[in-house]
Amino acid sequence: MIDPVFLDSPLYRCEALEPGLGCAVSIKLETANPVRSFKGRGTEVVASALAGEGRDAVVCASAGNLGQALAWSGRRRGLDVTVVASRAAPAAKLDRIRALDARLELVDGDFDMAREHAAAIARRDGVRLVQDSLDIETCEGAATIGLELVENAPPFDAVLIALGGGALATGIGHVVKALAPGVEVICVQPAGAPAMTRSWRGRRVVTTGTTDTIADGVAARRPIPAVLDDLLLVADDAVLVEEASIVAGMRMLFERAGLVVEPSAALGVAALLEDRDRFAGRHVVTIVCGGNADVDAYRRWIGSPS
Repeated sequence: MIDPVFLDSPLYRCEALEPGLGCAVSIKLETANPVRSFKGRGTEVVASALAGEGRDAVVCASAGNLGQALAWSGRRRGLDVTVVASRAAPAAKLDRIRALDARLELVDGDFDMAREHAAAIARRDGVRLVQDSLDIETCEGAATIGLELVENAPPFDAVLIALGGGALATGIGHVVKALAPGVEVICVQPAGAPAMTRSWRGRRVVTTGTTDTIADGVAARRPIPAVLDDLLLVADDAVLVEEASIVAGMRMLFERAGLVVEPSAALGVAALLEDRDRFAGRHVVTIVCGGNADVDAYRRWIGSPS
């Protein structure tokens, strides 16, 4: 169901990062595809199923990457795609959604407000609402990353996964725990958007009033209960990282690995930077999950090469 362009993404040992991190680091690069994020894996499953059912329209809320991916997958299959996003979402992501011929509706507020508006459109128009992380197809798409890790990576001790809504973490986590149970599944979230991590730690849904992070792709305030239940089954740990560490991780990936990534994709490296002792001497895989960075913002974050 998934176009091969999204599958078998590069996976390699990135020795250039290792002196600064104190451990062996492999990268799973989910930016080398037409939408520059892992989301295309899940939207391919969604769009394939909808086309097979004869459905012709779909709507989603997105911080940017899901909307691009659904627009790409839907356009290939003749689906009418509507994406709801916050006006504050990165302009580069919004422009890309428009370029992929989706109908874009902007709302005031954040992603959770966009989610409410998308649900209202689905009810009004009687079309399929794609809910990232809640809809199993989005998790199944992410799970194919886990299959590729287990099948192709040399033995590794831990995998660091960006945590937002939870599709990436639960999808990869279920596969890893089933096929490589000795591997530690560690979720990483910004301290400025801690809702899911606090929920995992408290084993109950914890919402936050606001978010304050440059990692827009994982900045949700209201965890989905069913997704939390799933996460509790597969995550060994959930950690929070500071904004300065996220920026340092982006800079390290650029300067030492030649990778331009969005903030969410640097969360794994940020976790390594903040807790070198924990990972010393271990082989860690980190998922570089997206590369849709706003150019002007990226320049501000990275600054002049050191």
